[in-house]
Amino acid sequence: MIKHYPLLRSLLIYREMPWRFLLTNLLFITVSMGLAAQQWLVGHALDDVNNGRAVMRLDDGSLDVSLAWRWFTVLLAVAVGRGLLQYVAGVLSLILSQELLTRLRARILDQVQGLQLSYHWQHGMGEMITRTTRDADKLRDALINFWRQLVETPLIVLATVSLLAWYNPLLGLVPLLLTGLALWIFVTQTERLLVLDREVGAAYDRVNQDLSEGIGGVRVIKSFSLEAGRIERFSQQVGFFAEQARVALAYASSRIPLPQVVVALSHVWIFLYGALLVRDGKLGLGELVTSLLIATTLVFRVEGIGRVMQVFADARSSAERIWQLLDTSREIRDGDQEPPAGPLGLQLEGVSVTSPTGGRSLLQGCSMQIEPGEVVALVGATGSGKSLLASLLPRLTQAQVGSVRIGSSARGWHDLRDLRLASLRKRVHVVPQESFLFSDTLAANLRLAAPEASTADLLWALRMAAAEDILERLPQGLDTALGDRGVTLSGGQRQRINLARALLAQPDILCLDDATSALDSISERTLLNNIRSLRQTLNKTTTVLLISSRLSTIELADRVLLLEDGHIVDSGSHASLTRRNVHYRDLLGVEHV
Repeated sequence: MIKHYPLLRSLLIYREMPWRFLLTNLLFITVSMGLAAQQWLVGHALDDVNNGRAVMRLDDGSLDVSLAWRWFTVLLAVAVGRGLLQYVAGVLSLILSQELLTRLRARILDQVQGLQLSYHWQHGMGEMITRTTRDADKLRDALINFWRQLVETPLIVLATVSLLAWYNPLLGLVPLLLTGLALWIFVTQTERLLVLDREVGAAYDRVNQDLSEGIGGVRVIKSFSLEAGRIERFSQQVGFFAEQARVALAYASSRIPLPQVVVALSHVWIFLYGALLVRDGKLGLGELVTSLLIATTLVFRVEGIGRVMQVFADARSSAERIWQLLDTSREIRDGDQEPPAGPLGLQLEGVSVTSPTGGRSLLQGCSMQIEPGEVVALVGATGSGKSLLASLLPRLTQAQVGSVRIGSSARGWHDLRDLRLASLRKRVHVVPQESFLFSDTLAANLRLAAPEASTADLLWALRMAAAEDILERLPQGLDTALGDRGVTLSGGQRQRINLARALLAQPDILCLDDATSALDSISERTLLNNIRSLRQTLNKTTTVLLISSRLSTIELADRVLLLEDGHIVDSGSHASLTRRNVHYRDLLGVEHV
């Protein structure tokens, strides 16, 4: 049931910090009671002034102002004390709200990192950015206003109306009813505000997506002289977002005055009915002034509620989007077993994987087996599911049907779903074609795979990846910053650094998904020979799966698997497949020998 109230779910995180939450509430309660007390004291002070008791002339002609000074001291003390408590309560509420937001953002990041790749394929980067920035910021604004509007305001309304009712029941009843009517008007408008904010959020998603594509694809844009078109497209997206935001703001602003007018009628009622009570001696002049001050307080509070209603409507929409992300089921669950010791091979049995958007299966009953230490090439047409198969190995995606196992025929096979993810991913590495490097130093990028690696280890990994020459071109060697995504390096250099990073982890299974496409034949051959030599140099048996369409890469493999229509249709050496399989020859563009 609580899932239907995303904003309330966010506020319930305060349960994780109960003592600070309780202290902050007590402070706001004290501040609210202090306002009622302050107005009550003002009324009594005015009564003493009006009745001539505050300043009295004595028989000797001098003035006795002791009562006036007493009232001055009391009112000043209450005002200062209330101001200090309000300051402390405000600071505590900000700290507490920021703590809640920090915890929520940590959960968002954890969820984003833990979700399967298929979710990321379906939802663009712009949508992810919106949820962690705009939506989280709007939720923060609501959390900050939560204390004033949902804690302090009801208490102040209750205290001030109670004071009016104490003076005269009918004097307090009408302002209470008018305040309730104004709040009801606001509540009826929130659904429309929610719809408008969803439309604004969707427009903001498109702005972020367009911006991220414009920055990430800057080389393509420049290569085809698309700058003017992309700028025009982005301007249209921003213009549409601005128009949606304007409509939402105009609606919210136009709805605030009516409830204010409704509550302002309290002034009229208190002035007219209060004057009658004063005439009949049932109400003092000071109490009438206090009643009018209370009405003014109610008007300002309702004005504040009106302005913050938009904040809460926006936050409700943003919280809904955040919890949609947090409630997304993780298809990939952690196992409770460690991977088997010793060299690892790979086995797929009847594996089927459906497209993230639904429809046909990309892999259909796919079965294959690679023994420890083998170097096997996987060949298939574009879109046949090769990269999807690679993502199954470290469980970045999950098979809907069938099983993926590691181990060997001699020692048995172990289903990946039973294994701990962290342990599995230390021993099974996939190096994709897109070489991603962080905007850090070369050493820091390499140590992502082995945080405790020494400088000698880093140099060894670079040598194994045929990347030693890169150091000679970097001004500060291993301490050279590579720039955003390694922008200072060529495509081949980035690929070799990614390969060196993977080798530094010394995985048992290494899958190269077109990860050598930018390497020359000499560097590629050196790399694979170095991987084969690990058994002699480190007593390490590494199983290698090469996903490639390059003839020079395939010829280096011990065996070749042909992927077609979502499953393995043929297997053998390059020479044997060339002789007997027409489709294989067509894929590689080789002639029958």
